[in-house]
Amino acid sequence: MFNSIKLNARLAAAAFGALAIGTVAFSGSAAAAPLPMFPFILTPPTEAVQPPVQSMPKAQEEDRSVELPARLRRQVVAYPTREAPGTVIIDTPHTYLYLVLGNGQAMRYGIGVGRDGFTWSGTQTITKKAEWPDWTPPPEMIARQPYLPRYMAGGPGNPLGARAMYLGGTVYRIHGTNAPETIGTHVSSGCLRLTNEDVTDLYSRVNVGTKVIVLPMTDRRADLGSAVR
Repeated sequence: MFNSIKLNARLAAAAFGALAIGTVAFSGSAAAAPLPMFPFILTPPTEAVQPPVQSMPKAQEEDRSVELPARLRRQVVAYPTREAPGTVIIDTPHTYLYLVLGNGQAMRYGIGVGRDGFTWSGTQTITKKAEWPDWTPPPEMIARQPYLPRYMAGGPGNPLGARAMYLGGTVYRIHGTNAPETIGTHVSSGCLRLTNEDVTDLYSRVNVGTKVIVLPMTDRRADLGSAVR
Protein backbone atom coordinates (compact mmCIF):
# COMPACT_ATOMS: atom_id res chain seq x y z
CA MET A 1 0.00 0.00 0.00
CA PHE A 2 2.89 2.34 0.80
CA ASN A 3 4.30 1.71 -2.69
CA SER A 4 0.90 2.41 -4.20
CA ILE A 5 0.76 5.77 -2.39
CA LYS A 6 4.24 6.68 -3.60
CA LEU A 7 3.29 5.72 -7.18
CA ASN A 8 0.15 7.85 -7.06
CA ALA A 9 2.14 10.77 -5.70
CA ARG A 10 4.65 10.49 -8.50
CA LEU A 11 1.85 10.35 -11.12
CA ALA A 12 0.18 13.38 -9.58
CA ALA A 13 3.46 15.30 -9.59
CA ALA A 14 4.09 14.36 -13.22
CA ALA A 15 0.61 15.50 -14.22
CA PHE A 16 1.03 18.75 -12.30
CA GLY A 17 4.41 19.35 -13.97
CA ALA A 18 2.94 18.77 -17.44
CA LEU A 19 0.18 21.21 -16.63
CA ALA A 20 2.73 23.84 -15.55
CA ILE A 21 4.71 23.41 -18.78
CA GLY A 22 1.50 23.74 -20.81
CA THR A 23 0.56 26.87 -18.96
CA VAL A 24 3.92 28.52 -19.67
CA ALA A 25 3.77 27.52 -23.32
CA PHE A 26 0.27 28.88 -23.71
CA SER A 27 1.06 32.21 -22.07
CA GLY A 28 4.26 32.65 -24.07
CA SER A 29 6.12 33.86 -20.98
CA ALA A 30 8.17 32.18 -18.31
CA ALA A 31 6.96 34.85 -15.91
CA ALA A 32 3.40 33.49 -15.90
CA ALA A 33 0.98 33.98 -13.03
CA PRO A 34 1.47 31.60 -10.04
CA LEU A 35 0.33 28.06 -10.75
CA PRO A 36 -3.03 27.02 -9.31
CA MET A 37 -3.08 24.79 -6.26
CA PHE A 38 -5.02 22.01 -8.01
CA PRO A 39 -4.82 20.49 -11.51
CA PHE A 40 -7.48 21.66 -13.96
CA ILE A 41 -8.27 21.35 -17.68
CA LEU A 42 -6.84 24.22 -19.71
CA THR A 43 -9.25 25.50 -22.37
CA PRO A 44 -8.59 28.00 -25.21
CA PRO A 45 -10.15 31.48 -25.02
CA THR A 46 -13.83 31.51 -25.82
CA GLU A 47 -13.54 34.69 -27.97
CA ALA A 48 -11.74 34.82 -31.29
CA VAL A 49 -8.69 37.03 -31.35
CA GLN A 50 -9.68 40.34 -32.92
CA PRO A 51 -7.37 41.92 -35.53
CA PRO A 52 -5.99 45.35 -34.68
CA VAL A 53 -8.44 48.14 -35.38
CA GLN A 54 -7.60 49.89 -38.64
CA SER A 55 -8.41 53.56 -38.65
CA MET A 56 -10.41 54.66 -41.67
CA PRO A 57 -8.59 56.98 -44.05
CA LYS A 58 -9.21 60.58 -43.12
CA ALA A 59 -11.73 62.35 -45.28
CA GLN A 60 -10.19 64.71 -47.77
CA GLU A 61 -9.76 68.02 -46.03
CA GLU A 62 -12.52 70.40 -47.06
CA ASP A 63 -10.07 73.23 -47.33
CA ARG A 64 -6.74 71.95 -48.61
CA SER A 65 -3.71 74.01 -47.72
CA VAL A 66 -3.54 76.54 -50.54
CA GLU A 67 -1.76 79.87 -50.24
CA LEU A 68 -4.01 82.45 -51.88
CA PRO A 69 -2.45 85.52 -53.50
CA ALA A 70 -2.48 88.53 -51.18
CA ARG A 71 -5.25 90.24 -53.14
CA LEU A 72 -7.61 87.29 -52.64
CA ARG A 73 -7.16 86.97 -48.89
CA ARG A 74 -9.92 88.20 -46.61
CA GLN A 75 -9.23 91.77 -45.53
CA VAL A 76 -10.89 95.07 -44.65
CA VAL A 77 -10.52 97.56 -47.50
CA ALA A 78 -11.56 101.09 -48.37
CA TYR A 79 -14.78 100.83 -50.37
CA PRO A 80 -16.91 103.95 -50.84
CA THR A 81 -20.49 103.05 -51.71
CA ARG A 82 -24.01 104.30 -51.17
CA GLU A 83 -25.21 100.81 -50.30
CA ALA A 84 -26.23 100.19 -46.70
CA PRO A 85 -23.96 98.32 -44.29
CA GLY A 86 -24.59 94.58 -44.52
CA THR A 87 -25.07 94.63 -48.31
CA VAL A 88 -23.09 92.06 -50.31
CA ILE A 89 -21.63 93.24 -53.62
CA ILE A 90 -20.15 90.76 -56.10
CA ASP A 91 -17.43 92.28 -58.29
CA THR A 92 -17.51 89.65 -61.02
CA PRO A 93 -14.70 90.99 -63.24
CA HIS A 94 -12.21 91.24 -60.36
CA THR A 95 -13.42 88.04 -58.57
CA TYR A 96 -14.17 89.83 -55.28
CA LEU A 97 -17.06 89.74 -52.85
CA TYR A 98 -17.53 92.87 -50.71
CA LEU A 99 -19.50 92.95 -47.50
CA VAL A 100 -20.26 96.62 -46.85
CA LEU A 101 -19.25 97.64 -43.31
CA GLY A 102 -20.07 101.33 -43.51
CA ASN A 103 -17.86 104.39 -43.04
CA GLY A 104 -16.33 103.81 -46.47
CA GLN A 105 -15.08 100.32 -45.66
CA ALA A 106 -15.91 96.75 -46.63
CA MET A 107 -14.72 93.24 -45.88
CA ARG A 108 -13.32 91.85 -49.13
CA TYR A 109 -13.12 88.16 -49.99
CA GLY A 110 -11.56 86.49 -53.01
CA ILE A 111 -14.10 84.38 -54.90
CA GLY A 112 -14.52 82.10 -57.90
CA VAL A 113 -17.21 83.16 -60.39
CA GLY A 114 -19.02 81.79 -63.42
CA ARG A 115 -16.99 80.64 -66.40
CA ASP A 116 -17.44 82.15 -69.85
CA GLY A 117 -21.11 82.08 -70.76
CA PHE A 118 -22.28 81.41 -67.18
CA THR A 119 -21.86 84.78 -65.50
CA TRP A 120 -24.97 86.73 -64.55
CA SER A 121 -25.87 89.99 -62.87
CA GLY A 122 -28.70 91.54 -60.94
CA THR A 123 -29.98 92.02 -57.40
CA GLN A 124 -31.12 89.16 -55.19
CA THR A 125 -31.59 88.47 -51.50
CA ILE A 126 -30.36 85.62 -49.34
CA THR A 127 -33.43 83.45 -48.82
CA LYS A 128 -31.84 80.47 -47.07
CA LYS A 129 -28.66 79.55 -45.20
CA ALA A 130 -27.28 76.04 -44.67
CA GLU A 131 -24.28 74.50 -42.93
CA TRP A 132 -22.54 71.63 -44.77
CA PRO A 133 -25.35 71.66 -47.34
CA ASP A 134 -26.45 68.71 -49.46
CA TRP A 135 -26.04 69.13 -53.20
CA THR A 136 -28.72 68.34 -55.77
CA PRO A 137 -27.52 69.51 -59.20
CA PRO A 138 -30.32 71.29 -61.08
CA PRO A 139 -31.74 69.60 -64.20
CA GLU A 140 -30.02 72.02 -66.58
CA MET A 141 -26.66 71.14 -65.05
CA ILE A 142 -27.41 67.41 -65.32
CA ALA A 143 -28.30 67.94 -68.99
CA ARG A 144 -24.87 69.52 -69.61
CA GLN A 145 -22.96 67.09 -67.40
CA PRO A 146 -24.90 63.78 -67.25
CA TYR A 147 -22.11 62.10 -65.28
CA LEU A 148 -22.84 64.25 -62.21
CA PRO A 149 -24.45 62.61 -59.16
CA ARG A 150 -28.16 63.29 -58.75
CA TYR A 151 -27.62 63.92 -55.05
CA MET A 152 -24.66 64.26 -52.70
CA ALA A 153 -24.87 64.52 -48.94
CA GLY A 154 -23.12 67.43 -47.25
CA GLY A 155 -19.56 66.93 -46.06
CA PRO A 156 -15.89 67.59 -46.83
CA GLY A 157 -16.12 66.11 -50.33
CA ASN A 158 -19.24 68.05 -51.31
CA PRO A 159 -18.67 70.77 -53.96
CA LEU A 160 -20.76 73.25 -51.93
CA GLY A 161 -18.27 73.13 -49.08
CA ALA A 162 -18.92 74.18 -45.49
CA ARG A 163 -21.70 76.74 -45.95
CA ALA A 164 -24.21 77.92 -48.55
CA MET A 165 -26.38 81.00 -48.90
CA TYR A 166 -29.17 80.63 -51.45
CA LEU A 167 -30.06 83.56 -53.67
CA GLY A 168 -33.74 84.27 -54.22
CA GLY A 169 -35.58 81.70 -56.31
CA THR A 170 -32.56 81.12 -58.55
CA VAL A 171 -30.32 78.05 -58.75
CA TYR A 172 -27.36 80.21 -57.68
CA ARG A 173 -25.65 80.18 -54.30
CA ILE A 174 -22.78 81.75 -52.48
CA HIS A 175 -21.00 78.71 -51.10
CA GLY A 176 -17.74 77.16 -50.01
CA THR A 177 -15.53 74.84 -52.02
CA ASN A 178 -13.34 71.77 -51.60
CA ALA A 179 -11.12 73.15 -54.39
CA PRO A 180 -9.69 76.40 -52.94
CA GLU A 181 -7.21 76.65 -55.79
CA THR A 182 -10.12 77.79 -58.00
CA ILE A 183 -10.57 81.03 -56.03
CA GLY A 184 -9.87 83.99 -58.31
CA THR A 185 -10.87 82.08 -61.45
CA HIS A 186 -13.89 81.88 -63.75
CA VAL A 187 -14.87 78.28 -63.23
CA SER A 188 -18.43 77.72 -61.99
CA SER A 189 -21.85 77.37 -63.59
CA GLY A 190 -22.88 80.70 -62.08
CA CYS A 191 -22.48 80.11 -58.35
CA LEU A 192 -20.07 82.20 -56.31
CA ARG A 193 -17.52 80.27 -54.29
CA LEU A 194 -15.23 81.14 -51.39
CA THR A 195 -12.77 79.07 -49.39
CA ASN A 196 -14.47 77.17 -46.60
CA GLU A 197 -12.80 79.41 -44.03
CA ASP A 198 -14.03 82.56 -45.77
CA VAL A 199 -17.55 81.32 -46.44
CA THR A 200 -17.87 80.36 -42.77
CA ASP A 201 -16.82 83.89 -41.81
CA LEU A 202 -19.26 85.49 -44.25
CA TYR A 203 -22.04 83.13 -43.13
CA SER A 204 -21.64 84.40 -39.56
CA ARG A 205 -21.97 88.04 -40.69
CA VAL A 206 -25.06 87.93 -42.94
CA ASN A 207 -28.70 87.03 -42.37
CA VAL A 208 -31.60 85.79 -44.43
CA GLY A 209 -32.92 88.86 -46.25
CA THR A 210 -29.45 90.31 -46.95
CA LYS A 211 -29.30 92.22 -50.25
CA VAL A 212 -26.85 90.82 -52.81
CA ILE A 213 -25.81 92.86 -55.85
CA VAL A 214 -24.02 90.98 -58.63
CA LEU A 215 -22.15 93.27 -61.02
CA PRO A 216 -21.89 92.22 -64.71
CA MET A 217 -18.66 91.26 -66.42
CA THR A 218 -18.96 94.45 -68.46
CA ASP A 219 -18.65 96.56 -65.30
CA ARG A 220 -14.87 96.86 -65.37
CA ARG A 221 -14.53 99.91 -63.18
CA ALA A 222 -11.23 100.29 -61.37
CA ASP A 223 -10.67 98.09 -58.34
CA LEU A 224 -11.72 100.41 -55.53
CA GLY A 225 -10.75 98.18 -52.66
CA SER A 226 -7.40 99.28 -51.28
CA ALA A 227 -6.45 97.62 -48.01
CA VAL A 228 -7.03 99.54 -44.81
CA ARG A 229 -3.80 99.80 -42.81
